[in-house]
Amino acid sequence: MTAGPADRPQPDDRLSSLRGARIVLGVSGGIAAYKAIELCRQLVDAGAHVSPVLTKGALRFVGAATFSALASEPAETSLFGGAHPIPHTRLGQGADLVVVAPATARVLGSYAAGISSDLLGATLLATRAPVLVCPAMHTEMWQHPAVQENVATLRRRGVHILEPLAGRLAGGDAGVGRLQEPEAVVAEAARLLAARATAVSRDDYAGRRVLVAAGGTREPIDPVRFIANRSSGKQGYAIARAAAKRGATVTLVTTVALDPPPGAEVLEVETAAEMAEAVLSRAPSQDVVVMAAAVADFRPAAAAPFKLRKSDGPPELVLEPTPDILAELGRARRAQVGKGGFAPVLVGFAAETEDLVERAGEKLRSKGVDLVVGNDVAAEGAGFAHDTNAVTIVSASGRVDVPLASKREVAEAVLDAAARFFDPSTPSIAPEKESQ
Repeated sequence: MTAGPADRPQPDDRLSSLRGARIVLGVSGGIAAYKAIELCRQLVDAGAHVSPVLTKGALRFVGAATFSALASEPAETSLFGGAHPIPHTRLGQGADLVVVAPATARVLGSYAAGISSDLLGATLLATRAPVLVCPAMHTEMWQHPAVQENVATLRRRGVHILEPLAGRLAGGDAGVGRLQEPEAVVAEAARLLAARATAVSRDDYAGRRVLVAAGGTREPIDPVRFIANRSSGKQGYAIARAAAKRGATVTLVTTVALDPPPGAEVLEVETAAEMAEAVLSRAPSQDVVVMAAAVADFRPAAAAPFKLRKSDGPPELVLEPTPDILAELGRARRAQVGKGGFAPVLVGFAAETEDLVERAGEKLRSKGVDLVVGNDVAAEGAGFAHDTNAVTIVSASGRVDVPLASKREVAEAVLDAAARFFDPSTPSIAPEKESQ
């Protein structure tokens, strides 16, 4: 019997980015490999061209013939002896997305270490397409420090990780380690392809000047000791890199030594006073100023010129406020707007441990800025030192919640929100809303 239109899978607009996309589906050796069969079918049904790559371990659980029948082309299983002389470059260079499901601990370790001992490993190193990795293994393996460090390394490099679920595992026990269901993997693949399509065509910052302040300031007590905070600067650098990729000319005022975007002007500072001087002197010529830095609120009124000795007892520190850079930016912007002049879009950050939205909103109003990015630094996986973050972007017109994601993805969301103010019809903070 020939299937009629009603029997065929109906297109889902939420998966439209999959239509015509070339996806390499890597399958490694775990019991969850059986789910990859359904994943392959759903990707093909959504209109994707799927090229399966199976490891030797995968072949112990599923057959290449199954994937060859369901996919868009025959499954590949080896670096050598196949129909193509250099299969990994053909697959890697031609892919719009690489999905590895399931990804075993071995695959995660090999990928993090840059080992290309099989076709899947070589393909992962030969592609510049986004990579979505879906781990699956027993709880003890997933929680092992080596595996978690490998996952963190991959995240830091921009690999997308769809973490395993909690539930029943092979062998009858239960815990975190179940492969995500095929529907969830398909949805995430569609989201990544849609984001990539937008990013490729995104040049909304072309010709714009963006200043980003990053890192935590250090206020000296003596030549050895200082008052500081836990900021790593990672989120600020992610914003600077994202702005550069979207066409901006970037100035980075920083207290930390990370890899800046190519071509950025980098100004190294240490104290709040030094950061204030660097930021305030350059802000009037910028289109966007992002204060992602964690500026100390107080500093010693006078730093000792020599190292304080422990034997002299605890020093009596007299603290004084540091310059409020964000408030100064707000005041200067209001003055410029009041005179009918040009003023940059101002973005502040609020690192909080409670009442996040309320305090971010309060900061928005009191500092006279356009956006405040609030993040709960006490939340798991968010805030200082992590490669992921979860934020709420607050403006006068409402808020945007960004759930736990890579700091690169958070950076894109912040730039998206700031770009709205390039439209003259977008309301900014009014000049008369001076904080008292």
